Order: sequence, then C-alpha cells, then structure tokens
Amino acid sequence: MNKSVYDFQINEINGEPVHLSAYSGRVLLIVNTASQCGYSKQFDGLQHLYEKYWMHGFEILGFPCNQFNGKEPGSHTEVEEHCRRKGVTFSLFEKVELRGANVHPLFQYLTEQAPFQGYDEDNSDERWMKEFLRQEHPDLYEGDVVKWNFSKFLINRDGQVIARFEPTTQPTDLELAIEEALSVD
Repeated sequence: MNKSVYDFQINEINGEPVHLSAYSGRVLLIVNTASQCGYSKQFDGLQHLYEKYWMHGFEILGFPCNQFNGKEPGSHTEVEEHCRRKGVTFSLFEKVELRGANVHPLFQYLTEQAPFQGYDEDNSDERWMKEFLRQEHPDLYEGDVVKWNFSKFLINRDGQVIARFEPTTQPTDLELAIEEALSVD
C-alpha cells in the first residue's frame, strides 16, 4: 500500500493528537503559516476558500512555523488567538519545523512527493522571491525543502499530494486546482 498523508499523526494547536486519517475522503490544503509574515495577508483568502469549498469536502490545515525570519514567535495559545481574531476558522496545529535536523515527518513526506519546481522568471513576485532567497537565504533556495511561509500542498481525497504552490501563489489562484480535486470521486 502506498504511503499517504493519512499515515501521519499530528498535534492540534491545543496539543490534542489527531491522526490525519480523520480527514480521509476530503481534499486538503496543507499550509505552513506565520502570523507576522508579510504573506499573512493570505489568511483572508485561505479563509474564503475554506468557507466556499468546505461543504464540498475541502479542509485547510494550518501549520505555524517560526523558522523563516522568526515570523511566528508566540506560544501556541498566542498563535491561535491571533489567527482567530483575524477570522481564521480552519484547523490549526502545533508549530512545526520545516527544515533542518528536526523537520516534521509530514513535511519531509510532502516535499518528497512534490519537489520544488523553481520560480517563474516572468512573474515579478516569483522573481523577487527567487532573488531574495538566493541573496539572503541561499541554503533555503537549494533542494526541495519548504522555501518560506505560506507554502501550500494540495492533497486529493486519497491522501496523495497532487500539487505544490509556493508562497507567492495567492489563494485565489488555487480555486481551479481545488475544484478539479473536489470533482474527482
């Protein structure tokens, strides 16, 4: 049997363990978040996607991370309170590490299944991100690791990774991929 995201156990932001098999049959968007990051403006768009598609079998799983310029320094309680004040109602989990010796096994799996595809030189946001990483964080630019906050992984109803979107991809640009994933029985 092939491995899937359903093989992983994680902790909700309140510390309660949950097996991802609890989401079996749903389309998932797994996002690493940081409430103080410039990309945190995406919380609004992510919440909109969640509200629009939840009834059709869609879930967003948010995983705070403090490894990218320290943009998620608070406790789990502080992170949750900040996100809830911003109107986020989708599921949040305990902080994870996305690179280095302590990379969370779920994210190790996600990046193995959906390797980094590079940045589009014709897109100014992606070109900026590429140059920023190459100049400021060359260790992050290399390899398939998560590059920055608000990287997104789309998971089909069978628990398989079907797409990876870098932080520069806005939530509104995910709708077609989500709709296609939801239409598959």
